[in-house]
Amino acid sequence: MFPTGSTIAIGSDHAGYALKEQLKQCLADMGYVVDDKGTHNTDSCDYPDFGAAVAHAVADHKAIAGVLVCSTGIGISISANKVPGIRAALVHHIFEAEMTRRHNDANIICFGAATTGPVIAIEALKRFMETDFDGGRHERRVRKILDIERGLL
Repeated sequence: MFPTGSTIAIGSDHAGYALKEQLKQCLADMGYVVDDKGTHNTDSCDYPDFGAAVAHAVADHKAIAGVLVCSTGIGISISANKVPGIRAALVHHIFEAEMTRRHNDANIICFGAATTGPVIAIEALKRFMETDFDGGRHERRVRKILDIERGLL
């Protein structure tokens, strides 16, 4: 579980802007401090800029977790995962949101605005924020992900 009162970084491109705004409100209603990395309107822009901004905020410990949205969620999750220490997971429903926290210790949740409606996205975000990492056998697997980043695997 991410403690309420913590800072959560959020970002989107133009296609994800409307859903980002809804998710931002959800986080505020849950008691989180929201650091909006943009975009701030629906003007065409490039998703890697916002994926990187949120990922760096999380990797640099300026935010405890992150939320990203683009049209499909694919490009922005790929972008975020290029930053060492980031485990950004694209989810489509509540079960995936829970499992990526429990088994992968994901620190960024990603959504596709064209693929996941706001009702499901909000519930998935809540589950993500309220779920702890299980640890145990999953710690070994997360360490292997870190080894890949370091070129050891």
